[in-house]
Amino acid sequence: MNSHEALLESMRRAVATEPNDPALRLHLAELLISAGGAQEAVPHLAAVLQIEPDNSRAGRLMSQALAPEAPKVDVPPEPDTEFDWSAAARDLGDTIPPKFVSSETETDESDEEPEPIGAVPGASNAVETFEVETAEVTLADVGGLSGVKERLNAAFLAPMRNPKLRKLFGKSLRGGLLLYGPPGCGKTFIAQAVAGELGARFISVTMSDILDMWLGNSEKNVRELFRTARANAPCVLFFDELDAIGQKRSQLRHSGMRGTVNQLLTELDGVAAGNDGVFALAATNHPWDVDSALLRPGRFDRAVAVLPPDTPGREAIFEYHLRDRPVAGIKLGQLAKQTEGFSGADIAHVCETASERALLASVSSGEVRMIEMADLLAARAEVTPSTGAWFTSARNVAMYANPDGMYNDVVAYLKQRRLW
Repeated sequence: MNSHEALLESMRRAVATEPNDPALRLHLAELLISAGGAQEAVPHLAAVLQIEPDNSRAGRLMSQALAPEAPKVDVPPEPDTEFDWSAAARDLGDTIPPKFVSSETETDESDEEPEPIGAVPGASNAVETFEVETAEVTLADVGGLSGVKERLNAAFLAPMRNPKLRKLFGKSLRGGLLLYGPPGCGKTFIAQAVAGELGARFISVTMSDILDMWLGNSEKNVRELFRTARANAPCVLFFDELDAIGQKRSQLRHSGMRGTVNQLLTELDGVAAGNDGVFALAATNHPWDVDSALLRPGRFDRAVAVLPPDTPGREAIFEYHLRDRPVAGIKLGQLAKQTEGFSGADIAHVCETASERALLASVSSGEVRMIEMADLLAARAEVTPSTGAWFTSARNVAMYANPDGMYNDVVAYLKQRRLW
């Protein structure tokens, strides 16, 4: 260890002993920046600014630490000698074809790729290939939504983790789970978390992955999708925007999508091949537009409403989106109380807007300043919850088309917020 590293180590120990001493932290930050450790210096400077917000020296050092480094450009070495292209062309003239031909030369038909056997001339005959991912998140990474987690555990996760108890109680694994609710509340993230809980592969599918302009190819894509999922079992097969893929067939009498919905029903039933180890999940913002046959037993027969996060959930989401940003004096509880009805995406937008305000203020003053409570409150006033339109539609459906109680969670939420 050289003398400079020894000095840094001594300063780190001194700061650990006296963490509230701004002078020690400033001296350590200067040493770190000079040694190329700007990232390590940032939290020390942030701590100084929390103690002394008007410390101009700390502000200048923070600007220096956060300044982007100039990219390094690798300049290739110049060749020692110039390559003789003319000599190479003469030597290889009998081996490689000429670079240019006259426009009168006819094109060799043998260069064209042959059509595959059984192909329809001029039509796309390729079957969609689907990307298989490994989920790296679990339900512990999902902020709030304790009720949704309990429903998922009771209806989906617990029976899969305990095969002996499942056999004892005769619990079947047939069927899938439908997540529904307003946009931006984390339905896709929850599906990934379920795959992570099971240690399973994850395939996410949208309408564009399945739909094909040529007749019959969409059905082939659905069949290939389930074949890929079975080959990678255990696998969570996630249909995003199920109302687009599985629309009501009564609205598709003269559309090619009708056959696609029929093929999806066939594959979910597992008639041609078993679906052991394939766990079907789906998400939709408009469950009332999904074909009723997809919601029958053995298919997506369980539904869980993923509604805007509760107060603890909103606190967790605010903390998640602010944890890697320079903040000072943030009252998470106050923010959570003032954002009732906000989706997770709305809260992320509030944090992004507050960050922009602090950034612009730093640019104007020439000194970096922290994101403060005033920035978040101002951003909260600018952002309108995006869930209002969805609840207007859901209220009408729950009031007049809820004979099986599918939307009881929505009714309970609306009553809680006195919107029923």
